[in-house]
Amino acid sequence: MSLADVAVGPGARGEADEIAAVVGPERIVHADVLSAAGIEQAGGDPASIRVVLGASPTGLLAELPSLTWVHSAAAGVDGWLTGAQLPESVMLTSAVGNGAIPLAEHALMLMLMLNRDTARWFRAQQEHRWDRHVHGELAGSSLGIIGYGNSGRDLARKALACHMRVRALRRRGPDGEEGGVQVLTGEEGLHELLRESDVVVVTAPYTSETADMLGSAELAMMPAGSHLIVISRGGIVAEDALIEALRSGHLGGAGLDAHAVEPLPADSPLWDLPGVIVTPHNGATTHETARRGREIMLDNLRRWRDGVDLLNIVDRDHGY
Repeated sequence: MSLADVAVGPGARGEADEIAAVVGPERIVHADVLSAAGIEQAGGDPASIRVVLGASPTGLLAELPSLTWVHSAAAGVDGWLTGAQLPESVMLTSAVGNGAIPLAEHALMLMLMLNRDTARWFRAQQEHRWDRHVHGELAGSSLGIIGYGNSGRDLARKALACHMRVRALRRRGPDGEEGGVQVLTGEEGLHELLRESDVVVVTAPYTSETADMLGSAELAMMPAGSHLIVISRGGIVAEDALIEALRSGHLGGAGLDAHAVEPLPADSPLWDLPGVIVTPHNGATTHETARRGREIMLDNLRRWRDGVDLLNIVDRDHGY
């Protein structure tokens, strides 16, 4: 039986050669199922496994007694923290930051589409109609970003380049201006951001603190006709409250790439409500996102091999 201490699952199979180049092929076992039985079937010893790469959130990793580190190929780790039975002693790292650039681009695209009512042009094109109309522009309008992490910061830079006024909410202080962005914290900061923003973009992770963070009362604080965009995780905006705010006309529109239930159910009213753009959690599905994710994983693997502190360690108390 092999004494390999690195188990590679289906999620990292494409990087098998690169992983072997870092730690040596003799230290790796490739398993279709990352469990004690799956590793034994692949010729490995479950008791020797210290590292797991390419796993999905399951309770089976608790069967590995020597496990010290698991790397998530995804940036969001809510599935690991709520569904996986991962012992507290096991360090969890993530690919957070790998999709920040395309997510910010996706948010900007949705902002422009809502601002200029591109659906009207699409309808006119299908009907071969020349339909010019007066539309908005982003310059001079106010953007509120909920979640000032990698995606939020990249979006702020793009918005400033579009001559927008930018506020951003983060979990910890201090408040104040940073590079042209008014940074806010706490409930009062959230309320100020909602009241003062022509468009609000949710880039925060899904945690116990952010679940249903925007309900009826919060959406009512947003200016009449304003837009809401969600690119990070569903469940942060209470969808029933969002549907009501859209139906009443209080919100002028929404761009939704992340949804509470995915795929978005076919009978969801969000598909057909006017002013709503639905995309299938597709904002960061790029080759460059995958490349950056590989680089994060391999960099951490080299750090582990060399006894250097790892990057992107998940704080379980904070949920990211």
